[in-house]
Amino acid sequence: MSKYIAESFYTCLFKITHNLQELTSEALQEIDSRKDGKVEVLDVKFNKRKTKSLAEIQANKPQSKEQEVKEISSQKISENITSSIFNNIQDSKTLPLSIENKAFSERRKMPDRRKGYIQKAMIGDHKVYLHIGEYDDGRVGEIFIDTNKEGELVRSLMNNFAIAISLGLQYGVPLEEYVDAFINTKFEPSGKVKGNDRILSASSILDYLFRELAISYLGREDLAHTPSIKKTDQAEDSEENAQLIDVLKNITSKGFLRNQYK
Repeated sequence: MSKYIAESFYTCLFKITHNLQELTSEALQEIDSRKDGKVEVLDVKFNKRKTKSLAEIQANKPQSKEQEVKEISSQKISENITSSIFNNIQDSKTLPLSIENKAFSERRKMPDRRKGYIQKAMIGDHKVYLHIGEYDDGRVGEIFIDTNKEGELVRSLMNNFAIAISLGLQYGVPLEEYVDAFINTKFEPSGKVKGNDRILSASSILDYLFRELAISYLGREDLAHTPSIKKTDQAEDSEENAQLIDVLKNITSKGFLRNQYK
């Protein structure tokens, strides 16, 4: 006969996707009461484990029937939620293969031979070299920052900052989060930017770096100071052009072409 019980506590991160016919405030208010959402588990983490003696539980067991009913109902609700989540885990065939679902738990290392580009620019009187490495699918996986006219302290800080950003990208942190965090940061050197055809000024080195990444990889034209030069969508897409684009994707850097191909 069992004398002890062990309670394990987990934190589950999941998202629920609903298909809406129209985007209105009424539809968004009723979205929590709908039962047609598709549940997708993103991450399950172990928090802690507690052990209890059955004798202590029996001694502290509530005597009121109303409390017993509340315990039973809450237990059934939790069991239904848990079973629903794990059923969706088993039914989902794309979950184990999805990179986003493994975010923050598994590092996706860069390939030994990788694509990328180097962007040189001048912010005021300071030269800045941004080295970018890409995965085979064109996503940013690492950055390196070289500057001149800086002391050893500032140069070391920039190098370690670039390593920290690279590790975050490889562990699944979205580039959008870094862009939102570092855009419009202000410190010297700042001012006019020379050597970049899309960015004419920057409030700091970090502001310039993440503007460049956002424009080249996220298509954030709102952060650029000059319009892009790209083909119109009315151009005829033949089979030969599609094959040529596939070849270009395999041999060229997505950021170097500023995300011109889809």
